[in-house]
This record gives sequence, C-alpha cells and structure tokens, in this order.
Amino acid sequence: MASTYDDRHPDTRGADGAPPPAPRATRVEAHGIDHIPDQERHGRARQLFSVWAAANVNYLSLVIGGALVLMGLTLWQALAVIVAGNLFWLLTGLLAASGPAAGAPSEVITRAMYGIRGNRVNNAIVGWLISVCYFALNLAAAATAAFALVEKAGGTATTGVRIAVVLVIAVLTLAISVYGHDLIMKLYLPITLTLAAAFAVVGQSVVRHADFSYTPADPPTGVGLWAVLVAGVTLIGAGPLSYTTSADFSRYLPRTTSAKAVVGWTALGGFVPSVLVCSLGAIAATAVDMTDPQSGLEGILPGWFSPVFLLALVLGTIAINALTAYSAGLAIQAVGIRIRRSRSVVVDGVAAVALTLYGLLVSNFLDTVNNVLQLTVVLLGPAMAVYATDIVLRRNRYDGPALTDESRDSPFWYTGGVNPAGAIALTVGAAASALCVNTLYEGPVAAAAGGVDLSLPVGMLVAAGTYAVLTRLSPWTRAATPTRAADAGR
Repeated sequence: MASTYDDRHPDTRGADGAPPPAPRATRVEAHGIDHIPDQERHGRARQLFSVWAAANVNYLSLVIGGALVLMGLTLWQALAVIVAGNLFWLLTGLLAASGPAAGAPSEVITRAMYGIRGNRVNNAIVGWLISVCYFALNLAAAATAAFALVEKAGGTATTGVRIAVVLVIAVLTLAISVYGHDLIMKLYLPITLTLAAAFAVVGQSVVRHADFSYTPADPPTGVGLWAVLVAGVTLIGAGPLSYTTSADFSRYLPRTTSAKAVVGWTALGGFVPSVLVCSLGAIAATAVDMTDPQSGLEGILPGWFSPVFLLALVLGTIAINALTAYSAGLAIQAVGIRIRRSRSVVVDGVAAVALTLYGLLVSNFLDTVNNVLQLTVVLLGPAMAVYATDIVLRRNRYDGPALTDESRDSPFWYTGGVNPAGAIALTVGAAASALCVNTLYEGPVAAAAGGVDLSLPVGMLVAAGTYAVLTRLSPWTRAATPTRAADAGR
C-alpha cells in the first residue's frame, strides 16, 4: 500500500522508528491527513462538547437571531425557527462519528465518496476556498469589535492601528490552529466557560428589557410567511451544515468510542449554545435595533461591561476561526500539496488576512464575499447529505490505512480516480438546489413556489437519494465497501 505518511509527515516518527511522544498541548501537532494509529488514540467523546460550544457562543449567532425578527417574524416564530434550524447539528454529529472509525480527518474520509482525484476538487472548493472566505468574514467581524475597543480605550483606529489589530487577532487564531488538536482540546473548555459567563450578563440585560409579546407591525401571512420561515431555517441551518469537517476533531478518539456518544456530544455542543445565543439575539431585537447589534446591545448593557463584551466577541471569533483554519490546513494537504499541516495553516491565515485587509481598507470585497457565501448552502447541503448517506450505507465502517493510499491500486481510485456515484450525486444535488434558490437571485422553482426558497431540503434530498441509488446499483463502489467478514477480521 503506497501511503503518503512518511514523505508528507517526516516528523511523526523518530530515527529509531519509535512512536511520537505522548500528546501535549504545548507541542505542535505532528499529524496531518495521515492515519492515526490505535496506540496514539486518546480522549473521551464528551470533550467534543466544549470544542463545539466554544465555537458557537459568538457574535454571529446573536446577529442571526436578531435577523429573524427583522425579517418579520414574531418572537415565538423566530424561536421555533431557531430550534428547527439547529437540528441540523445532528448531521454534524453523524459526520463526526466517522473520525474514530477511520482514524482520519473528513478531508480524507471523503475519498470514499468522490475518489482520490475527485476528492481533491471537493477539498479545493468545499474544504479550502469556502473555509478561507468564512475565515476572512469572521476575522473582519472580530476586528470591527476590536476597533471599537481601541476607541473606548482612548485611541484612534487609524489605518496602521487597524492593520495591527487584524494581524494580532490572526496570529492568536493561527497559533491555536498550528499547535492543533491537543491545544484545542485543552483550551476550549475554559473558553466555553468564559464566553458563557459573558453572554449570561448580556442575557440578563436583554431579558430585563425584552418585550415577550412583540409582534411586527406588518407580519407576513400565507405563502409570504412560509417563505420567511423556510428562509429562516436555511439561515440557521447553514451554520451546522458548514461543518462538513467535524471528523477532524474526533479522529484521535479510540476506535472503540461509542458512535452514539460522538454524535450526541458533538450535536449537543453545537445545538445548545446556538439555540441559546440565537434566541438571545431574537429576544434582543424586541428591545433594541439589531440592524447594528453592537451599538444596540451596548445601550442596554452596564457601562463597565461594554469592553468585556467586546473582548468576548473577539474571543468567540478566535475560537470559531481556529477550527476553520485547522480544517482548511488539512484541506490543502488533501488537495495534493505536499506541505506540513502547521505550514498549511499559515498559508490559510495569510490568504484570509489579505482578503480581510482588502475588504476593510480598500473596497467592499467582504460584502461581495458575504453575498456569495449566502449561496454556499447550494453546495454544502448536498455535500453534507452525500457524506451522511455514505456513513449510513457503510454502517460507519472505514478502512483508515486504505484511505491514505493515493495510488492507482487504492480501493478508492474507482474510475480514473473519481467515484462517479459521489461526483454525480453532488452535481445533481447542487443543480437541483440552485433551481430552488431565492437569495441573490430567484430560481425557477422558487418563482413557481411563490418565492419559497426550498434549496436546502431539495438539494440534500436529491443528493442523498442519487448517491444511495448509484452506490447500490453500480459496481463502482463495491470494491471499496467493507464486507461484514472483512470488518470482523480487523
């Protein structure tokens, strides 16, 4: 088997062939997209809760929750949409279960769906490009809060200061990503507790000023109401659906770890804080102007707490961006570029910082990127559906060492390096989703449905159904699917 383990990650074995040192948060993670041997597996599934919680107690969730009320929903309709949209965290949890099974990150496991070459394209677009854009947008949001903090401290946010602020936040973020998995596991519990405390103070102030009987002056009705409700669920669901890389953070768990525990702790870690913080944003919209959330919330917060709140916004964004940069670094390796994971993370950071500075200082580029990212559900929904379907079809049995084999003899080479079942399913699912969009443009299906955007459910159902049918009926994937006998022999 032609593994890329040694030439891509020469620092993972000593000269005498001894295993690497025990995991430590102060040591840069040696592994990249290579398989994690059983003797190096460690941790418990419950640790995943704080990883996902820290990444979801953030400013963006507040903004999205407030946006639902601004879209014309009543408070209770908005709260129902928040719960419904966050149920997609169950899919994020399901994908995370493949990590311990394979001992590999999502960027490698998806070779089972798309083939060695096909997966390179998948990682270049879904894994890297979209991640870097999200990194830039989140970095811009954190920088904006930090600029306000500079002003409160009596300084002036000149161009030089702005550049310095962006660079400092980026360096802090990338430091976590470079040190990698063990530092993330060590840091994210205290980060979660710190953010929870800060947002508890925000929650107290918001609830005290809230109007729980709030209804909009001109609420939508009929088809218009359904259009807003579906759009709201899509807006909320885009968060968990963007984490098609959740196995990246579970792959170090022992192979014997309960899949149900991995699903449950991952899903809860995303669901609980997302529901609470989004709901806080929706409730706040009944009391303050959430078109400018930062200024609006500061008006009802205690004066002493304002700088603490700004720091919490920056910390929350660092937490979410560290995960994004970590996965984007793995995506660069999975594309086929021979570079250490720690260096690939730096490449991601440089690209994201460049986009952020250009957007903040030169043009409205980030606004353009933000609009484009509204359409990512067209791709991310079907990609998530194909991945989840593959896990169900294989009963979560993945041969980690075989997945690292990129040669033509690999069981995941399929036809010319591409698995037609995955490539066709993703393409057909994305095309069906695009026909249903009503965001930056109105697709023909959305027009026929009175403006209701069905891109998320249609794209996911079509992709999942197509992949299941093609996988069952075609010979392309049979050789790569573990049999019960082979699985029992491991």
